[in-house]
Amino acid sequence: MIASSDLHSSSIASLVAAFADGSGSIRQKAREALVQIGRPAVPALVAALGSHEAQVRWEAAKALHDLADPASAGALVAALEDTSFDVRWLAAEGLALIGRKALEPLLAALADHGDAIWLREGGHHVLKAAARRGLAEVVGPVLAALEGVEPELVTPPAAQAALKALHGSS
Repeated sequence: MIASSDLHSSSIASLVAAFADGSGSIRQKAREALVQIGRPAVPALVAALGSHEAQVRWEAAKALHDLADPASAGALVAALEDTSFDVRWLAAEGLALIGRKALEPLLAALADHGDAIWLREGGHHVLKAAARRGLAEVVGPVLAALEGVEPELVTPPAAQAALKALHGSS
């Protein structure tokens, strides 16, 4: 006998596999079904972000964007460095939708990899959204670092300080 969780996992896997289909409507239907499934689909979608196929990564990023589940924040931060601009944009938009719960993995990445230009660009977008949502006091210094001279040097310590401030304001 097959457990219902196994059927669910099998269904999720087949829907994610449809992301490689040549038909945009099939990919869209699969993505919409995964979004309907919700949180149980997040691990498979996160795994799909590692695909060598840009279209698969885009579909996964779009589904994670639509779900805006905090469990995907770390993977979406990593996707800010994807080779595809479209994947990076969806990742940044998804992180902005997640909101405050996306800040810790984003700030940690900026603290560790402030020299990564695509991470800084996507992070800037996310932090601007956070500032508009009342977190300007925490993220403002990081935004200033990102917008200043030599952001690759000044962003990591600003992000580290913002992480401490974020933990202090939780």
